[in-house]
Amino acid sequence: MKDKLFGVLQKMGRSFLLPIAVLPVAGLLLGIGSTLTSSGYIPEDTFIYKLLCVLGDCGDMVFGILPLLLCVAVALGLARQYKEVAAISAVFGYFVMNMANSSIVNHFMDVEELSKTPGLLSDFLGFTNCMNTSVLGGVILGVIVAKLTNKFHSIKLPELLAFFGGLNFVPIISTVAGIVLGISMTLIWPYAAALIAMLGVAVSKMGYVGTFLYGFIYRLLIPTGLHHVFYLPFWQTAIGGTEVINGAVFYGSQNIMIEQIRLGLPITAEVGRFYSGEFAMMMFGLPGAALAMYHTAHKENKKKAKGLLLSAALASFLTGITEPIEFSFLFVAPFLYFGVHSVLAGACFMIGHIIGAGVCNNFSAGALDFMIYGVMLGNERTKWIYILILGIVMFVVYYIVFRFLIVKFNLKTPGREDSVEEVRLHSKKEYLESSQNKYQKLLEGLGGLENILDIDACASRLRLRMADGNKIDEALLKQTGSLGVVKKENNVQVVYGPKVSTVRIELENYISAIKGKEG
Repeated sequence: MKDKLFGVLQKMGRSFLLPIAVLPVAGLLLGIGSTLTSSGYIPEDTFIYKLLCVLGDCGDMVFGILPLLLCVAVALGLARQYKEVAAISAVFGYFVMNMANSSIVNHFMDVEELSKTPGLLSDFLGFTNCMNTSVLGGVILGVIVAKLTNKFHSIKLPELLAFFGGLNFVPIISTVAGIVLGISMTLIWPYAAALIAMLGVAVSKMGYVGTFLYGFIYRLLIPTGLHHVFYLPFWQTAIGGTEVINGAVFYGSQNIMIEQIRLGLPITAEVGRFYSGEFAMMMFGLPGAALAMYHTAHKENKKKAKGLLLSAALASFLTGITEPIEFSFLFVAPFLYFGVHSVLAGACFMIGHIIGAGVCNNFSAGALDFMIYGVMLGNERTKWIYILILGIVMFVVYYIVFRFLIVKFNLKTPGREDSVEEVRLHSKKEYLESSQNKYQKLLEGLGGLENILDIDACASRLRLRMADGNKIDEALLKQTGSLGVVKKENNVQVVYGPKVSTVRIELENYISAIKGKEG
């Protein structure tokens, strides 16, 4: 069971590589565009400002559809065959899931009450007041669609409904699954959000330990999308602190921070506790982890791993966009994320609080925000040099810990995956062992494997191009359920009726398995 689980996680991790490869570029666009346009240093009526807005919007779009991208990627990666069917079924299911989610909220629930929980609802891809299930919702549906594809791609329905069987059944059942999951999320998500909000109130009262828990829980919640529910109250409400400045009362760390910056005051440690340590983790810690993954990659895969990890590390350092790195090991080595990275992130926040640093951010904790909200405000106001020293230490810590654990437990981080060919051969072996070879008779009736040059199908007929049409055994084919055979030289049509889609799939599976065994 354990080996099977790790095998599934490895396939998921491999399927993430394509969308993850786009994220560093999107992160740079979003980070540079958003940070510079919100800094106040570039006038809004200039060409540069407008161009940066365009770049930021384009980058934001990629991250906005990331849950959909990962849903499709997971379905592709875990589907053993007919991956294109799994992909299109995932798209069907994902949109229907969000539609069901949004419709239930708008018709059956109190939108005004739900909106009081920050980050719980979002407007997404045209769906209004949709539960913000983020990446987790997409990944869950992707796994479900892949399982449905593997189980039902050759399903046989009664003759009257045979057209809807086989591959045609997969998007149908995936759509139903999307509806069920969407409805389920509307029931589960509000309670999860309420629990997290209560946790935030408790954390705010626990001093340095609370700061550690803030950073730890923040990272834990990233894959679920519920991190907004957790951190926004600290930023915008009294949970994050109350400060009297020039006779006016300000609530929330972000509001206090903005007023302290505006008046030229030092950024207090009580405000910086929710920001400062994150710079050490994003600018230095995760790049250290990326270097460890590169150094532990197999020699033949280092070049490929270098391109992914270098760009991901650059995005994390410059802009604080961490998804490209985090998602590269989140599913293939979940212990590295939940048991190591999240703990070290919490430690970064706590140490930043202890040393009294006050480096804040308006977008994310990358080098751009570090310059604007740390260096440019002056060390006497932000103690940014302390964060720089902490960051260097965390780079070393992340590198050593990640490298040791990857090698010790042979974790399948980028560059250490089993080859695709090994996985393919293993799958063919499993098919041969589990198959009852019910299509052996059909293959013999077609004159053997070498006699088949091409296989296709229409609504009712198996269409084949043969090396020698005279080798066809019509009597044997009728024993397989054939209703008749139409032969014109080396072009043969075997009539099966509406179930022909299933016949074609099983025949192709059997032939593929045989070829794999012979290879």
